[in-house]
Amino acid sequence: MTAKKPAAQKPGVKKPAKAKTAKPETRAGFVAIIGAPNAGKSTLLNTLVGQKVSIVSPKAQTTRIRTLGIMTEGDAQISFIDTPGIFAAKSRLDTAMVNAAWQSLDDADAVMLLVDASKRLDEKTETIVAEITRRKLSVILVLNKTDAIEPAKLLPLAAKLNDSGAFSDIFMISALTGDGVDDLKEHLKKRMPESPWFFGEDQISDLPSQVMAAEMTREQLYRQLQQELPYAAAVLPDSMEEKRDGSILLRQTIVVARANHRPMILGKGGARIKSIGEKARADIADLFGRKVHLFLDVKADEKWQDRPDFYRTFGLEFGKK
Repeated sequence: MTAKKPAAQKPGVKKPAKAKTAKPETRAGFVAIIGAPNAGKSTLLNTLVGQKVSIVSPKAQTTRIRTLGIMTEGDAQISFIDTPGIFAAKSRLDTAMVNAAWQSLDDADAVMLLVDASKRLDEKTETIVAEITRRKLSVILVLNKTDAIEPAKLLPLAAKLNDSGAFSDIFMISALTGDGVDDLKEHLKKRMPESPWFFGEDQISDLPSQVMAAEMTREQLYRQLQQELPYAAAVLPDSMEEKRDGSILLRQTIVVARANHRPMILGKGGARIKSIGEKARADIADLFGRKVHLFLDVKADEKWQDRPDFYRTFGLEFGKK
């Protein structure tokens, strides 16, 4: 049976009207993760949830959509919101991504600012801190990538950021190795209000399956072509069909802005697109827990960033450039 077209996802956090469970003495809430591009937000989300929910690549601004990762542990359920990196927007897509990041704070029960501690404090992070201060938000500061910096250098950075007065707590972690993450998790559990759970115990995200699958293909696109492929590329979900044997047939379209980008993705004799498809199919099969047949098409469309349908599919607002 062919699945319905994935419903558009709205930016920000919209809590379900009714919780999925009604266990007594449970806690549930939403935690927004914000920060500059490449601070490690998606890696942290996946570590907290214990499964890949948000795609990760070395390419800056990989995360484009608001991704909800759901962690249910003990009597607490925390829905972590992985947001696009906050930076100076230069295009319509940039603006939509940054707006989605800030809107995620509206209904969050706690907010974490993730900072790459292995690098010097840059203008992007300073701008975010200034905006947090202007909005009078109480935010948890999380210094990430502590495995890549000498401990003696962490304290001056923490002190400088703490001087802003915007942070209620400070944690030092490595999302990659997991160091310090358990302490952060326990703190967040205590911050969640008493409430029935909003989602099922086994649910790990609220994104439509087709959208998650398309994002996994985009991850492989960036991993395998990060130096060659320009930022202006997207993967759109076309169809999803469940076969009689229980396997899933997926069709997706990779969209690039220029015709001369298409041969980069196809590769000589189709070798590159085959490699992208194989790696993406393996990740998607792991996500679905069943065999996956993946068919990829590659099209050039220089106006794709100006098409409202793209924004609706991925839960972004189609606003001004």
